[in-house]
Order: sequence, then C-alpha cells, then structure tokens
Amino acid sequence: MTPRSALNRSLLALAGLVLLGGALLVLFAGLDLYRRHDLNPPTGWPLITPDDVLLGSADRARWSSQGWWWPAVIAALTLAALWWLLAQLSRHRPGTLPVGGTPPQDGVELRDRALSNAIAAEAGALPGVKHAAVRITDRPAHPRTHVTLTLTPEGAPGAALGALCEGPLRTARRSTGLPDTPTEVRLHVTRHKPHRAD
Repeated sequence: MTPRSALNRSLLALAGLVLLGGALLVLFAGLDLYRRHDLNPPTGWPLITPDDVLLGSADRARWSSQGWWWPAVIAALTLAALWWLLAQLSRHRPGTLPVGGTPPQDGVELRDRALSNAIAAEAGALPGVKHAAVRITDRPAHPRTHVTLTLTPEGAPGAALGALCEGPLRTARRSTGLPDTPTEVRLHVTRHKPHRAD
C-alpha cells in the first residue's frame, strides 16, 4: 500500500466514523429512543429529544456579529472537499504499463516502479554516471519518463546522454513495446573540491 492510498483510506475511515456518529445522534433523537427505552445520555449530550437541534441558537449567536464567519467556514470546507476530490481524480503515476503495446499482449503488464528501477540501475552503471533516478508519470497508454543523472566530475554530458538513449531507454522501449515514450533528462554534476594548479 502506498503512503497516498494509506492516507486516503485513513481520511475516508475518519470521515465515515464522523458521519456515522452524526447519523446515529440524529436517529436516536429523531425517533426519541432515549425516552422510549429509558436511556440516560451523558450530560451535555446533543440531540436528546426530537425538538433539539444540532447547532443551537447560542452557538450560532456566538459568531453572529462576525458576518464573515459562516461563509468562510462553508467556503473552506467546500474548497477542501474539492481539492481532495481533484487529487483523487488526477493520477500522477500510471501504476502498470502494458507490455507489447496497447492493448497488452495476453494481459501482461509491468509495474511502473519495476521499470523505473530497472532503467535507473542500468543508467547508474553507465560510464561517467554516479547516480541515476527515474520516475514514470501520466497514463499507462502514454507514459512519460523523467530521468535525473548525476555525473561524476569527469563525466561528459553528451556521452552520458547518448549512452542513456542507446542503452537503458532503448531497452525499456523495446521491452514494453511503447516506442513513442517522451523522456525528460536532467543532468547534474557531482560537487567536488577545486584542485590547485601548480
């Protein structure tokens, strides 16, 4: 389970518990179950009888002099809900990639993380490359590859880029059957101490 899905499940569970608790409060009060079954709710418990309201006039009047309060609360809750919904609809990673083109041959798919790790391992072993990081984004049918190469002080950017295109990236395209995968490469050079010239 990814951290994002764990957070989503936790937030959904919390929201579900809050809604369930509120629904049970309204149900017990609306059906007058406390009086019918001789139940004694705790002191200060909201919604005990059918005539009670969830937010009393005293609570509403506390902020009534501030005309901005209730519109601001409603707007903030609406924006938070819309942000969460849009975050769920936008997928930043494809999850799985079809192998052999689209549709995948015989239902064979490859996890994007496995492909990223394979490209990074092969790119990290290229001459003049100290470290490689790879990330695959966008939809499974049209993935984008983002590569970050950290070169050694002696590494030549042109040679490293050519070796990357001819080696790991060509292997990945041939393996997945997706020849038109756009790729963005960022090159960095390892920091090193300056050498004194004599």
